[in-house]
Amino acid sequence: MNKKLQKIVIIGSTGSLGSLSLEIIKQQPQHFRIQGLACYKNIQKLHQQILEYKPQTVAVFDVAAGVQLAQKLQKIPRKIRPKIFIGEKGWQDIVAQANADKTLFLSNGVTALPALITAIKGKKQVAIANKELLVASGQKIMKLAQKNKVTIIPVDSEHSAIFQCLQGEDLQNIEKIILTCSGGPFLGKKAEDLKNITFKEAINHPVWEMGTKISVDSATLLNKGFEVIEAMHLFNIRPEQIEVVIHPEGIFHSFVQFTDGSTKAQLSKPDMRFAVQYALAYPNRLATTHPRLNMSDLNNLRFLTPDHKTFQGIQLALRAAKTKKTESLITANEQAVEKFSRGEIAFLEIYEYIQKALNKNI
Repeated sequence: MNKKLQKIVIIGSTGSLGSLSLEIIKQQPQHFRIQGLACYKNIQKLHQQILEYKPQTVAVFDVAAGVQLAQKLQKIPRKIRPKIFIGEKGWQDIVAQANADKTLFLSNGVTALPALITAIKGKKQVAIANKELLVASGQKIMKLAQKNKVTIIPVDSEHSAIFQCLQGEDLQNIEKIILTCSGGPFLGKKAEDLKNITFKEAINHPVWEMGTKISVDSATLLNKGFEVIEAMHLFNIRPEQIEVVIHPEGIFHSFVQFTDGSTKAQLSKPDMRFAVQYALAYPNRLATTHPRLNMSDLNNLRFLTPDHKTFQGIQLALRAAKTKKTESLITANEQAVEKFSRGEIAFLEIYEYIQKALNKNI
């Protein structure tokens, strides 16, 4: 079994998932080394990461922020000063030139698409937590990965669970994928209960610690809608082969049902360290001290049907996929969440904003 030191590049290192990945890598220096770090414009945090992890290369998407960081790096001793790439091409350059074994794409939005394409064309291993990339360009990404014989390793807990369940299996034997969903912070509430929901309430997720944008998406179930589209591309299945169930406890991360009637599931504590660790170590498994699951944790688990009337996110995503308007969906949702965060629209108006955006392109 090959367990050599893996050199890692992280696109989106300053986000919550990027920070978590760095913590995992720090705990296992015998297995991983940070080769490159990239962010959009949070150079204050990136600078701290540079001092701690001493990458050979760094990249900043925002040009002004990148120039500012380049000036700050002049104060670092030359022998440990990383090479810096700036701008959109900077993300492509770090992927192409960092001499990494694996690149983690953990940023939000679709800005990392050119860098991802560069990685795949370079036949580099990639792991993706950025669902917008697969939602907007999944068909293109998977076709390119197949052509270059690159395995796309999913980092989302649900898709990681499915990916693990499918090891050694023929994808043609998939009958159905069952995606689990926490239900978000407003599980069980109806439209009349959601009229005065605040941004602070929407980002208060009961199970997972996530960034603010994805927390709102979880509350609207748009996040789960994105994950349905993501699963379609990752595992080459039709939307009617995907079922979503509400599982508030977050123990079962997803299921795969096969044509012979058997079902596999992946279970663990609701902790993103498991999925990140698996993506980093794949195709191996490395020993960790992550909290173990006890059988007593399986008491009183719930599996519920989503309330699509109140929480329209999944249906909106399916509509966008069917009409090939996933890019419009992503843009409209980003704009709506931003407006909601500023108090310009109410929580339920996020759905209306997206509906209008999709209707414009009919």
